[in-house]
Order: sequence, then structure tokens, then C-alpha cells
Amino acid sequence: MTQILDLAAPERLRPAQEPCPDCTCCTAVLCERGRYDVAECMAHTPAELAVMVAGCPCSAPTTRGTHAWRAEMIRVTKHATEAPMPVEAEEILRALTVSESFTDPGGFLRTLRARGYVTGTEEGAPLITEFGRRYITARTERRHATPVEVVSVDTRRRTAQVVVGWDIDAPVTVLLDQLMTSTQLPAEDLVGRFLEARANCHAHDADDLVLTRIQLSPDMPADWMNGGVWK
Repeated sequence: MTQILDLAAPERLRPAQEPCPDCTCCTAVLCERGRYDVAECMAHTPAELAVMVAGCPCSAPTTRGTHAWRAEMIRVTKHATEAPMPVEAEEILRALTVSESFTDPGGFLRTLRARGYVTGTEEGAPLITEFGRRYITARTERRHATPVEVVSVDTRRRTAQVVVGWDIDAPVTVLLDQLMTSTQLPAEDLVGRFLEARANCHAHDADDLVLTRIQLSPDMPADWMNGGVWK
């Protein structure tokens, strides 16, 4: 009998697979893969079973540390720093941050809900989400130009360990595909390379560090360690 692997609904598999201890919809193997994929558990599930794992908390963008969450943090930060919303929309988010009342003559609340910055029904009281808070934080936080040294890559988990100005002695985890897309380099060519980026180097937690505007650093002159001048 052919063994079916990495599907949802452990009791439907032959032979049965170990259920995930953190959710009721997936196998442990599936959630292990889903949390390391921006497309979540559904990306590793046949189409006929996708509805069963949709929104799995183990891989969802609302779960801190998943790849979907990291991708959303990047999206929100780029939105805030590169193409910000109208002031009126931001004022709503700021009011929700401190539980103040607000008015919405421009009808921005619906857009904020659609972007995932606000949750709650049309009739219920709106609440700001983690991504809404990230947007507001990114509008005012100091972002610094920083060198980025790629220490290692994990092609299975699609992550990279990099050293940035946040802490030069402690590598942090970033999405490998973000580096590859920004530099147009394959994973194996990134190891040992120096890049440049903008980052919130004053973040309190490594997972809150968000890199944007990533690019390759210019090559050093061959004699720069021997008194050469870098121009």
C-alpha cells in the first residue's frame, strides 16, 4: 500500500500520522512545514483537503514567528515607510492604540479592516491588530542603514541567519526568499556576502527586526586591508 504523507486530518491518512499537538486540523509533519512557508499549511495540502487546514494557527500570519507572520511584518513596514496611508487613516489607528474615540468621515475604517490593521465586525467595536500597531510603530521608529552579513542559509526552512547593526554578536533569522529576491542571488551564493539594508536596529526583540531596501554591498578594493583607499 502506498503511504500518503504530509496531509491534513491525521485520522484520514493510511497509515495514520501523528496529529499536531497545537491544532485540531493538521498532522505534526504538515504544521512543521506550514510554519516555514509563507503560503501556510495549505501549500502542502492537496486541493481537496485545503479547506480543512485553512487558517491553521500553526502557520497563520497572526501567529508570531511563522513565515507568514514575518512576510506580513515586512509588508506592513514597507507600507508604512514607502507608501503611507492618508493622515486621517493613521489618526484612527493611533486612537485605537490608546483606546480613544475617533471619527471616520472619510470611511477609512473599512480599508483598515481589509488591510488587517483593524479587526471586528461593522457593528462591533473595532480593535487594532498587531499589524496595525506595527504600521504605527514603523511610521515613527528610527530606521538605520546597516550592513548585513549573511552567516548561513537553511534552504529547507527557507531562512537565513544574518548579522546586522541590531547586535553584531547575535545572528538573527530572516526570510531567505526576501534576500534572494532583493539580491537576485541563489541561496548558496549568499553565504558570506555583505548586503546593505534599512532596519529598526532599536527593536527590543530579534523577531521584531524588519529589513527593507536590501541590496548588495559594493565590493571592497583588493588592498583595502593594506592601507588602500575605498572610493
